[in-house]
Amino acid sequence: MSKNTADDLNQISVSVLNRHHFFSGWKSGTMDWTISSGCEEQKNSVNLAVSTENGNGYLRIYYTQTNRSTDERVKFDYKIPLTSTPCRYGGRRYWFTCPWYRNGIYCGRRVGSLYLGGDQFACRHCYNLTYKTRNQSGIYKGFVSIPDLEKAGKMVKRYYYRGKLTRKYRRFVELNYKFEQSFKRTTLSLLSKHIGLDGIEK
Repeated sequence: MSKNTADDLNQISVSVLNRHHFFSGWKSGTMDWTISSGCEEQKNSVNLAVSTENGNGYLRIYYTQTNRSTDERVKFDYKIPLTSTPCRYGGRRYWFTCPWYRNGIYCGRRVGSLYLGGDQFACRHCYNLTYKTRNQSGIYKGFVSIPDLEKAGKMVKRYYYRGKLTRKYRRFVELNYKFEQSFKRTTLSLLSKHIGLDGIEK
């Protein structure tokens, strides 16, 4: 059986929460998603609260979801433990600790994203998820689009720190290299459809 893709599920990521300053003591808010299906759009949302006041803290998630079997509205309210690691240039990076049990075994993985693959949020390993890019083959595997490249470029605020490339700039350089390589592969693949191995046009 093919795996479900993480790209199609509601996701809570550390990077998004960090951009909105959730790891600064205590903060609450709402996260919304809009999923397009044909001509219809489905909107979902969950309420969040993050506490890092005492040690690593936790992420609290509370929302209401409809049971597909009984059509009953079920309320969920639970906490995801947080852990942190020091950053190379100062500060700390936070992670989720997946609280799920799979086949009776506690997960406890340190992850940067959680997915709603069922009733509760858990890591992609617990839901056995894959990514769309991993399912691609041939010239499209590892493809980097121009919007991806532009987005990575906008995130770069500093090129060097203490004589070394910053992480975001290094990421941009790597994506730019992949973009150039994928462009070459795509061009060669298209040309190969019109030119034989001996260089004679078909």
